[in-house]
Amino acid sequence: MLLINDNLTALNAANNLNATDAQLSTVVGQLSSGLQIQTAADNPAGYSIAQSLQSEVNGYGAAISNAQNAVSVLQTAQGAMNQQEAILQQANTLATQAANSNVQNNSTAVAADQAQFTALLNQLDQIAQSTTYAGVSLLNGSYSTLTFQVGAQDTASNQVGVSLNNTTQASLGLSAASVSITGLTAAQAAISTIQAAINTVAGYAASMGASQNQIQALANNITVAQQNLQSAHANLVDVNVASATSQFTSLQILEQSGVTVLSQAQQLPQLALKLI
Repeated sequence: MLLINDNLTALNAANNLNATDAQLSTVVGQLSSGLQIQTAADNPAGYSIAQSLQSEVNGYGAAISNAQNAVSVLQTAQGAMNQQEAILQQANTLATQAANSNVQNNSTAVAADQAQFTALLNQLDQIAQSTTYAGVSLLNGSYSTLTFQVGAQDTASNQVGVSLNNTTQASLGLSAASVSITGLTAAQAAISTIQAAINTVAGYAASMGASQNQIQALANNITVAQQNLQSAHANLVDVNVASATSQFTSLQILEQSGVTVLSQAQQLPQLALKLI
């Protein structure tokens, strides 16, 4: 039907063109940003899920960093204890050598051995007092436990506590007043005391080694979890480029067609005039 006052055909064509233009604008935004969910209006439920996933991904990233820091702390402490073990082994050798009557009969040798023995034990304190990580003393008893957040949630299973041990000379029972290799009896007693200290430090180091393996395993696990969550997030919010490109091409053709049709529809009232 030809009408003069109302061109319903043109109005319909204009509405279709507007709808096509809106869809084309959306696709252009998706392709230019790489995201199919840019705002909550695009997909309210998907946006909420995406934010939750991103929060977990970020949390796991921080947890991985925390775990790596924890491993570094333990490696620092273990390295220091390895040096202390070497010192204790030397001290044990001196004590064993001094536990002989012929050595004790040579006062010059005894004095030299005692001086070396004392110097070795003093090094234990030097190492214990100077072993720090980011300003935290690890082996002088200042801290008993360090807690590391190795997960994305605020739960006990996402936290690991690492025990720190006191390896100073006094804590190992090796103070100058309690151990000496001057005198046969003292040297013999020193052997047992030093060997006990060797076993104590070895036990501390073994415990830290076990904690390091535990934390490393946790770090590996949360790395995989982070990758899986990142993949889920990407599937939810990232645009499918191939699909969007195909849609973009179709909408471009449809928009061009809509413009042409609208132009022709606007000429319909002129046809009605020819009938007058």
